[in-house]
Amino acid sequence: MNDLRPHISGKLFSSIATIAQQRSEAAYVIGGYVRDLLLKRDSKDIDIVVVGNGIEFAQDLATVLGSQKDAKFYGQFGTAMIRYKDHVVEFVGARKESYQHLSRKPEVSTGDLNDDQRRRDFTINALAISLNQYDFGQLIDPFNGMDDLHKKIIRTPLDADITYSDDPLRMMRAIRFATQLQFNIHPDSLQAINRNKNRIRIISQERITDELNKIILSAKPSIGFKLLDATGLLQIIFPQMSALKGVETINGKSHKDNFLHTLEVLDNLCKTSDDLWLRWAAILHDIAKPPTKKFEPLQGWTFHGHEFRGAKMVPGIFKNLKLPLSEPMKFVQKLVLLHLRPIVLAQEIVTDSAVRRLLFDAGNDIDALMQLCDADITSKNEYKVKKYRENFELVRQKLKDIEAKDKIRNWQPPVSGEIIMEAFDLPPGRQVGIIKTAIREAILDGIIGNNFEEAFEFMKAEGSKLKLQFKDITAKKVITENNPLPQ
Repeated sequence: MNDLRPHISGKLFSSIATIAQQRSEAAYVIGGYVRDLLLKRDSKDIDIVVVGNGIEFAQDLATVLGSQKDAKFYGQFGTAMIRYKDHVVEFVGARKESYQHLSRKPEVSTGDLNDDQRRRDFTINALAISLNQYDFGQLIDPFNGMDDLHKKIIRTPLDADITYSDDPLRMMRAIRFATQLQFNIHPDSLQAINRNKNRIRIISQERITDELNKIILSAKPSIGFKLLDATGLLQIIFPQMSALKGVETINGKSHKDNFLHTLEVLDNLCKTSDDLWLRWAAILHDIAKPPTKKFEPLQGWTFHGHEFRGAKMVPGIFKNLKLPLSEPMKFVQKLVLLHLRPIVLAQEIVTDSAVRRLLFDAGNDIDALMQLCDADITSKNEYKVKKYRENFELVRQKLKDIEAKDKIRNWQPPVSGEIIMEAFDLPPGRQVGIIKTAIREAILDGIIGNNFEEAFEFMKAEGSKLKLQFKDITAKKVITENNPLPQ
């Protein structure tokens, strides 16, 4: 498959070939686009290396394509970017690179195509296709990248120790590509990652986490996490997850390996959802099992309160990994806190009260929570799994029935704090909170209905218990002014 002309026959590539001829500069498409073309994977990012001035070349192409408005030029870095249709085309002059030990930023000098291919991270990313009229479409493969593609191998073009030491982020990239493509990392390369793992400390956390998220968004993230563990990188970049590893046995009683369990839950979830933050919830749902682990002679191993401890750990983990400390973090924290609730309901007789409380606490995230809990069923006992899934269906139906009847999701009690303050002539404070909480709990427990009239009468009774003087305000006035949710 050395002649790839049929795959690069469009206007973009023919225009590049014409400009290369006019400028007497050689141009090649290189890297990920070539790799994905050969693997028959869709790719929108195209890298062009020019043996010459990449920025001037890109300026000429932007004029030909009428893409001047969508072009950006970075003189400081000698690169340019053009948007053409649904593709992003990046240009750089062919170059050599050399590195200082304490930095992954290379010293750059002008080079030729061979120099540029030598600086690439992996053989499968060093593949190039000529865009020059004299050999248009010819594959240029000095490091047997095609052979590695066929054998599904990730391997560095040069000495792996030098490659990873020069730019330690390439260790994360090797594992990311192995995960995304479901390739194997060459044994020499894998050993080099282990030897150079501590070099990852010079990489910014943002870059590390970006690669980690790409691993998590792959079809089977467990591949990447097992490689991170095997190379020693996981202990450095994500020690809380590494701590999940291992099985301990006392008096013949063992607990499961929570690292492998977490990966199984994550892979299960990836079959039904591509939501990054739901996947993070799967990763963190049992994160507090190591610090809550305890052996009870009668019960065996317990992890009491690991959901509460885990929810408290989430903000610190997100902060350390430079993940967003906003809605995504709150979503993950909520699911970690609640992940046992549907499972407990599936084990017991499901009461309306328990379902109301779950709907109230989960709100709009109830469907995501149920997805997570479904993925959390990893027992090897087929009867047990079947029973769980049957009970889960009962819980799901109960959730639908209660929601249709009581409208609990994202619900606020029909009697507000303002109504309570007006009814008893109270300022904001503890007594208002006591009454409001009592109303909410009474509705969730099914003691009173989720409607204004019953809640208002209950409010008066609670006020009486606190020896508060009730002011005779009419229900009509309160309904008009406060506009409670319709029942």
